[in-house]
Amino acid sequence: MESNDSSSSCELMSRYVSTETGFGVPKEGWRICLAHEFKEKRKPFQAKDVSLSNMMEHVGLGIRYLKWWYKKTQVEKKAPFIDMFRALPLKQIYGAPLGGIGGGTITRGWRGEFCRWQLNPGMYHYKTVIANQFTVCLRRGGQTVYQQVLSVERPPTLQGWNWGFCGSYAFYHALYPRAWTVYHLPGQNVTLTCRQVSPVIPHDYQDSSLPVAVFVWDIENKNDYALDVSIMFTMLNGSGHKDDKSGGHWNETFRLEKEGESASGVLLHHCTPVNPYTLCIAAREQSDREISHQTAFSPKGTCTSVWNDLISDGRLDSPTGSSPPTQKGEKVAAALAVGCPVPAMGHSSVEFSLAWDMPKMTFGSGERVHTRRYTRYYGSKGDAAPSISHYALTHYREWERRIEEWQRPILKDSSLPSWYKSALFNELYFVVDGGTVWVEIPEDDDITGGLRPEDGGLPAQPHVVREYGRFAYLEGQEYRMYNTYDVHFYASFALIMLWPKLALSLQYDIAGSIVQHDPTQRLHLMSGRHSSVKTRNVVPHDIGDPDDEPWLRVNAYLIHDTADWKDLNLKFVLHVYRDYHLTGDKQYLQDMWPICQAVMESELRFDLDGDGLIENSGFADQTYDGWTVTGPSAYCGGLWLASVCVMCRMARLLNSEAVYQRYRDILDRGSAAFDKLLWNGKYYNYDSSGRDLSNSVMSDQCAGHWFLKASGLGDGEFEVFPKEKIHKALRSVYDLNVLGFAGGQMGAVNGMRPEGVPDRSSVQSDEVWIGVVYGLAATMIHEGMVEEGFKTAEGCYRTVWERLGMAFQTPEAYCEKGIYRSLAYMRPLSIWAMQLALDNRRDESRGTEEGSVRS
Repeated sequence: MESNDSSSSCELMSRYVSTETGFGVPKEGWRICLAHEFKEKRKPFQAKDVSLSNMMEHVGLGIRYLKWWYKKTQVEKKAPFIDMFRALPLKQIYGAPLGGIGGGTITRGWRGEFCRWQLNPGMYHYKTVIANQFTVCLRRGGQTVYQQVLSVERPPTLQGWNWGFCGSYAFYHALYPRAWTVYHLPGQNVTLTCRQVSPVIPHDYQDSSLPVAVFVWDIENKNDYALDVSIMFTMLNGSGHKDDKSGGHWNETFRLEKEGESASGVLLHHCTPVNPYTLCIAAREQSDREISHQTAFSPKGTCTSVWNDLISDGRLDSPTGSSPPTQKGEKVAAALAVGCPVPAMGHSSVEFSLAWDMPKMTFGSGERVHTRRYTRYYGSKGDAAPSISHYALTHYREWERRIEEWQRPILKDSSLPSWYKSALFNELYFVVDGGTVWVEIPEDDDITGGLRPEDGGLPAQPHVVREYGRFAYLEGQEYRMYNTYDVHFYASFALIMLWPKLALSLQYDIAGSIVQHDPTQRLHLMSGRHSSVKTRNVVPHDIGDPDDEPWLRVNAYLIHDTADWKDLNLKFVLHVYRDYHLTGDKQYLQDMWPICQAVMESELRFDLDGDGLIENSGFADQTYDGWTVTGPSAYCGGLWLASVCVMCRMARLLNSEAVYQRYRDILDRGSAAFDKLLWNGKYYNYDSSGRDLSNSVMSDQCAGHWFLKASGLGDGEFEVFPKEKIHKALRSVYDLNVLGFAGGQMGAVNGMRPEGVPDRSSVQSDEVWIGVVYGLAATMIHEGMVEEGFKTAEGCYRTVWERLGMAFQTPEAYCEKGIYRSLAYMRPLSIWAMQLALDNRRDESRGTEEGSVRS
């Protein structure tokens, strides 16, 4: 939806462009005028934003982090997994990323910029490449009457081109994985609609892996005379990185005919020593479409030769063959143009594809070569770009049919608010653009390091891993750790609902790591103590840093020793049962059962007084790693009881009666202790320490109950948290953390005092965590508080997408004023938990109606 504070100049656009003149633009989604400027400019969280009291508590951490940061950046020449000194500035420019899952991404901004690059796995390059543009040329009676770069930019380079398209005559519309840009060409009575399509298709594990996108240009001529229209696509060989000038890069033309269809274009070979790749711009050959190209041109100076070549006759001079390799210090680009006649009061279209082929890649350590998933279908020789492009150009309509079939029931549901439909689909961008890698597992890899099922381990390569490969995504584009498990707990709903095989593969990888031990001693920055990198029978925090060697070396996070965290083991157990509940995969449940028993045995050591309830340590020992908690707590205590409950359920399913009785006893005792120590009549206290702030209202206090409801539990024999208490707790959170914060317009603050002011005891307690808010909203929906759930979540969407200009870079957190933290973050994928809650309510309603009919 268009921002509420859109500039008045965008009203001019609406006089010219409507859904009727933008071919196929849906009603639902995120829409913005290209002339829009966001009024609010926020800054990233920095050390200076910490209160004096918090700063004094963390002096040791600051000193140790500074030493570690200096060694990492200056000595090892590596990127820190979290860089506290060089947070990303907010650029309010990003649009839907291009490409499928796990093959790298290129992001095209909502004004048309190619501006964010993730071709090297997990490592981002934020650079707008000005040469990457679409240009339109209109001709009438053999004469060019209009030629314009479809960009609002006025760059200092390429000044021989006609820049500065008036943004008031265009809008961008995103409904991921598609996006539309509609241009009304001033004074020409012509409307162009560029439709961007990426192969991101639920339950598809082949086409969804392809590193390609298609641009379909629909041309509408409202004149009473015919026009010849050409669209030119220019592309730099590179990504705006310094290695674009390293020399040795070259371009060549190609034409591929297959199954009666032909595609042609230019291959841009980027020949770096590490992770070389080929970009490919291509078009589909059709009758009355003329494809022409410029194999190579230098994108510096005025660059009038390419411009004049197009303007002279609407086509490019098309030399065949290849360009010589670039010299060091040189850059090279290519251009592809497609021309077609458009009749008076008529319509036509042209199609382009952009593909990139990096079949084999290494992470930062360079120790192992990984083969991307799509090579299973296109080979790993580095020559697949033409075939991928041809396939995309001839199959994108089928992709769109399947995307529309998936999205239609939600988009057509009049009971769902429009903002929610936009948020639900657009937040999915992170599945693809979260530094995501999807690779084949080598035949000699063993996910457990040699520990077989009879010894408490797993098969070396469980079927789902062997068949569907390994999947990893970052905690965030700024917090570069793969499969950060405490956060994946929230984000995982998108995977298990849409690509369940990837969700299960990830779980097997985590399980394989659980049973392993890495005794290497290292310094943990918070405590200043040395301890093992990885403890056996404990869930890892993450499976590694993309600038190192993920899967081989886990736990890139070294601020805390996460072997002492209270939530990681519990979240694994809850995942296992939830995943089984949604997939019905009995083999998965059987494989995970001994691992669940091992991590629960490990967790039992945190029940210090034997009352059936675990205690927190007095440190920040869970996902809120800056918010200390002491003794039994609402968050970890609730997760513990929920985990004990699912252990009972799994034991029954697997006929382990002794295990059932053991955990049933723990559950009964723990539930009584939880109520006695934490329930205050209105909500569950943050913790039971008796500190001044122990009775703060935590927005996430019902997280354990949320997962039980998502797993079909939480009632009857498996009711852990009394329904009336959950309702009172959620009502307290809604009244205080939502309505009592920022006028009820920004979601739920993490911590609120019962007197109605935010808990400012830590850097995290007075933040809003968008992913937590979506999970809270899902919990409300499960409990029948549907209106309250939507109101809670709406505040985050409106703030992030409409007020702050953070589209396609939803952060982990923001404060009421001034500050945000960690752009482009995993946790907001939890919005899919809201959809699961809605689906469950409908299923329950249908079941009740069917029961009434039967009776």
